[in-house]
Amino acid sequence: MVDKLTTNETYFFREPQHFEFLAQELAQYDKPEPFRVWSAASSSGEEAYSIAMLLSEKLGPTGWEVVGTDLSTAMVSSAQRGLYSMERARFVPKEYLKRYCLRGQGEHSGQLLISKALKENVHFSSANLTEKLPDLGRFDVIFLRNVLIYFDPPGKEAIVRRVIQLLKPHGYLFTGHAESLSHLDHGLKTVRTAVYERS
Repeated sequence: MVDKLTTNETYFFREPQHFEFLAQELAQYDKPEPFRVWSAASSSGEEAYSIAMLLSEKLGPTGWEVVGTDLSTAMVSSAQRGLYSMERARFVPKEYLKRYCLRGQGEHSGQLLISKALKENVHFSSANLTEKLPDLGRFDVIFLRNVLIYFDPPGKEAIVRRVIQLLKPHGYLFTGHAESLSHLDHGLKTVRTAVYERS
């Protein structure tokens, strides 16, 4: 029933302003520990793999990790497979397509498969943001996009408070551009539209 009710429309590099901001932050990253990003509502995986492509470009093939979670187990399975229609990749830079994707042949014509090398640093699992979260570790950046629009203010606040417990100090939370955290008690600093920093 969950799989039937949840909305999973997505594509690669959706809301590009976030990726531009993340690229600027990565250019200044010089800490020894891996840079970790959580795609908290990863759907079928396009967001998580978009993040992974950018991290690989800016930090190299290692030294980073992307964790994707979703309520839908069917979406988690789809994300782990990493097979998509070319239509969903219309905003992927051509050099990224060449480096990180394999073009489908024969029965998979018109599709792409995420490369095994990129997948090695991307991990997917099921999680319900309205309940106690699994032990995922802490993150430098959390993508919580196009989730809060489905909840009333108390529900939004509860989810944000739960999620940011996994955000490192001075880490960033990204929300959808149609979403707002104004009037919620969250203790985050607004950096720009849909970008918040934990103090």
